[in-house]
Amino acid sequence: EKEDRSPVTIADLASQAVITLELLKSFPSDSIVGEESTDPLKGNEGLKHKVLKLVESQLSVNEEPMVLAALDYGAREVDHSKRFWTVDPIDGTKGFLRREQYAVALALIEQGKVVLGVLGCPNYPFSDSGTDKEKGCIFYAVKGMGASVSQIEGIDDHHISVDRTTNASESRFCESVESGHVSHDTHDKISSVLGITKPPFRIDSQCKYAAVAKGDASIYLRLSKNDEYREKIWDHAAGLIIVKEAGGQVTDFSGNELDFSVGRKLHNNVGVLATNSILHNEVLNAIAQVIK
Repeated sequence: EKEDRSPVTIADLASQAVITLELLKSFPSDSIVGEESTDPLKGNEGLKHKVLKLVESQLSVNEEPMVLAALDYGAREVDHSKRFWTVDPIDGTKGFLRREQYAVALALIEQGKVVLGVLGCPNYPFSDSGTDKEKGCIFYAVKGMGASVSQIEGIDDHHISVDRTTNASESRFCESVESGHVSHDTHDKISSVLGITKPPFRIDSQCKYAAVAKGDASIYLRLSKNDEYREKIWDHAAGLIIVKEAGGQVTDFSGNELDFSVGRKLHNNVGVLATNSILHNEVLNAIAQVIK
């Protein structure tokens, strides 16, 4: 457990080290903002050994100083108003532990705007049939070039787009599984104002953005129970551009664009709303009725 009592796994730490080492091969001067650091490894030789072995299995790198430096590279101070990458090595760790939905998230941000995003979603169904053999997607988007999905092996690539639902009462909204993270009660009130009767689609991680981008849901709501809480940038950057490039819209609960230029958190934003764009203003109006 981290200091905030959230879980961290061998996979979280090794994944960030692998992604950082690979990024720095191609972009040695780029800044990286990562969720993890070497803090959980301090005084825990057993955990450190397991992380090093997992990294070695992926990259054939067994140099401890290099791996630890890669982990801490994402914890350095960076200028968030310039170019940097942000990494969430295992987004939705509790979903990962339950063997349900989780994502590996990577985004490139320039001048506070997301310009590229990738979500690896190993348990997300590639097709509507949802068979185990067809599980596993890589979603990706580049600004101005649309959003795409491929199977986890990188085959059968095709463009995706949000659904065209125009009646909010017929829409499906998604939210986090963990009620400790977000205000399910507020979400319920918003959906009630909209006349939504379908049960919420509750899944972990940025797979919720993938669901909106792929048309499996029309609305994604996220409001913390804590008024002082601000979202982490790595929890939203990749998903945001994938939804936007699929034709959707993403703002905070006041209709403002998410601002990635002010640090490791979205200090200037409260709440996150992603929709198929058609319903966005209607949902914002419902939010305004509930949150006064």
